[in-house]
Amino acid sequence: MNGMTQNEETAFPRLVRAGADYEKVRQAIAYLSNHGPDVADLAAFASALDMTPRQLTALFRRWCGLTPTSFARAVALDHARRLLSQKASVLDTTLEVGLSSTSRLHDLFVTHEAMPPGIWARRGEGLQMTWGVVPSPFGQAIIFATPYGVAGLGFVENGDIRAAYDDLTGRWPAARFRQDQGAILPLAARIFEPEKWQADQPVRVVLIGTDFEVRVWETLLKIPFGTAATYGKLAETVNRPRAARAVGAAVGRNPISFVVPCHRVVGASGKLTGYHWGMARKRAILGWEAGISRS
Repeated sequence: MNGMTQNEETAFPRLVRAGADYEKVRQAIAYLSNHGPDVADLAAFASALDMTPRQLTALFRRWCGLTPTSFARAVALDHARRLLSQKASVLDTTLEVGLSSTSRLHDLFVTHEAMPPGIWARRGEGLQMTWGVVPSPFGQAIIFATPYGVAGLGFVENGDIRAAYDDLTGRWPAARFRQDQGAILPLAARIFEPEKWQADQPVRVVLIGTDFEVRVWETLLKIPFGTAATYGKLAETVNRPRAARAVGAAVGRNPISFVVPCHRVVGASGKLTGYHWGMARKRAILGWEAGISRS
């Protein structure tokens, strides 16, 4: 299970740089978790990361287009609460006004289809999946693609590719898997580089799960950048208003992280809740999206 070759790194420099930046961003998020979102002492913040204030500011500008202070506020709990108060019925509002009202909204460039229930019931039997490990703005990512579209996207923690691989392949144990970095890298660029998001060439994702899980994941795709939804609101949207816990379980089983935005779901109070790939990464994705939505 190998990563990128030198030639592949040369072909996709933005992904490589974003992946390298994420290691420092992850340290910054750990600092913010301990010191709170209001970064009054930028010098101390930078020093904790063995950087100068200028270097720290340049890092965040390059990575997500925000200053360190703006990033901190973007992922703060009061930010989530504010979003919820402004968008109490975010899903309904999105449908009413049309997603095209946000010019760089990632969801405009994603289309999806649900695989027949039999594929899930047979644990992926007969399904060919191509996979690869690639850099991303949130650390190493592992992507699984079928002839129909992306079926899996997860993240590598502490260099443990095997754990990330097993996490996703365990969902479809009867499928066939073949590693092909050359096929996955262009797909990764289309997912993680906003400049490559194209409405006329959307990234196709394939949802493989129970009927209920697929309904929840389809609803997640309707939550746009810069907004949040609660588990309760998702439950209402899928006509299961008393099934917030079941909805939460389905959100946690979302196999296509980032593209199917389970990271935009928060608790009823606006509090950021658990994330399968780690809370630091959830905060990083929300902050990165905040920068993209403002650009």
